[in-house]
Amino acid sequence: MRCKTILCTIIITSLGLCHIYGQDNTFTSDPGKTQGLPSSFLNRIQSRTAALDRQLTRQTEKYLERLAHREARLKEKLSRVDSNAARSLFADASNQYAALSGKLTHDTGSATLHLSGEYQPYTDSLQGMLKFLKTPPPGLNVNASQLQSSLRQLQTLQAKMQDADQVKEYIRQRKQQIAQYLQQHTNLTNLLGKDYQGMNQDIYYYSQQVREYKETLNDPGKLTKKALTILNKVPAFQTFIKENSQLAGLFNLPANYNNTASLAGLQTRTQVAELINQQVAAAGTSGQAALQSNLQSAQSQLDGYKDKLSKLGSGSGDIDMPDFKPNEQKTKTFWHRLEYGTNFQTTRNNYAFPTISDFGLSVGYKINDRSTVGIGASYKLGWGNGIQHIAFSSQGAGLRSFMDVKIKGSFFATSGLEYNYTTPFRSMQQLRQWDNWTKSGLLGVSKTVSMKGRVFKKTKLQLLWDFLSYQQVPRTQPVIFRINYTW
Repeated sequence: MRCKTILCTIIITSLGLCHIYGQDNTFTSDPGKTQGLPSSFLNRIQSRTAALDRQLTRQTEKYLERLAHREARLKEKLSRVDSNAARSLFADASNQYAALSGKLTHDTGSATLHLSGEYQPYTDSLQGMLKFLKTPPPGLNVNASQLQSSLRQLQTLQAKMQDADQVKEYIRQRKQQIAQYLQQHTNLTNLLGKDYQGMNQDIYYYSQQVREYKETLNDPGKLTKKALTILNKVPAFQTFIKENSQLAGLFNLPANYNNTASLAGLQTRTQVAELINQQVAAAGTSGQAALQSNLQSAQSQLDGYKDKLSKLGSGSGDIDMPDFKPNEQKTKTFWHRLEYGTNFQTTRNNYAFPTISDFGLSVGYKINDRSTVGIGASYKLGWGNGIQHIAFSSQGAGLRSFMDVKIKGSFFATSGLEYNYTTPFRSMQQLRQWDNWTKSGLLGVSKTVSMKGRVFKKTKLQLLWDFLSYQQVPRTQPVIFRINYTW
């Protein structure tokens, strides 16, 4: 066991050093010397949880403020026609929203936080690892204050995740109460329906936002994942997790749960298999085939249900089918809504221009799931006038803007306005001569093909018509074909 502990220490240290210096080689040292857990390892945990803490708190405060404002508007409108119902339905709602916001802001969690809501295995393991390292194994040095700070930050985030679940439960109850009132008073639908629908959308997007934060928290980084993998091979860590994890506390496992004597009276896997075989044999020769068919059908249905539950937010207690078409981009940050791309096109030589390849870079912003707007720039590289006359030259540059709107499936309607400098240049100063820039107005169709590459996510084939090409002197190519790669 001591050898495994020392090995664990060396490998965790090497992981941290490789992360810091960008090296792939294994760190080697004398096992007899004391090793230190790299500060970058704990810093990574603390910075990640602190960032999620800030985002969750900020988004929750924003949604609570927005929902409180919507309820105030609903109360004001209802007061005009039924003041008693308004006082009853919206009594103390603003104070409840303020209390929820205050609790989330100041909640710092505790070391004895009980499991609630969706169980997150990685988070539980991470917290167990930090608690285990409070009494580090022989040969491993850990910065106690830094470790305590990381553990405290993780506990705070876990507490706020549970607070967010309470927020979701409260606003879902408010939604049901208002919905029941509207069902009983259909004559008020036109008066209150718009604000209620806005409230419904806010609740849905907040639930999606919290689910994304939980998925982010439950997605370990490469360094942390390797450290957990190595620690799981250490018997002392395994025993600690079994006795101190949130899951162990949930099931309250007895001390001798792994003793075969504690399993007396329970069916074993062999006994269950024998019972199934007896039932299949009694059905004759077709019994095995029928069993296989039923199992495959059941597995297919189960996979379908799991997919639907995942899309509806299963595990977080907010399975709710929206009564509107949601915009899945709304809960993403600005940077996660950006889509980067590169494209190229080649124009054959004519009496005025040599063969030119146009290389472009672009960045698009996804307005919603169907529309993207963006800007870009391009550089025109000249190749000469044929295989016998190859000559590289700077033939121009371009500035681009574009918009893609989904038509159906993977087909998009594409439009754009571009400015192109089509005169050969030798210095950037020449590009300031705006009289030499020409306009291009583009309309066309794009086809997107998904890719499985590590760098590029999809390929976009574009067929475009430049309806301003006929005004240019000399006239440029009216039909343009481009290949665009995005990442």
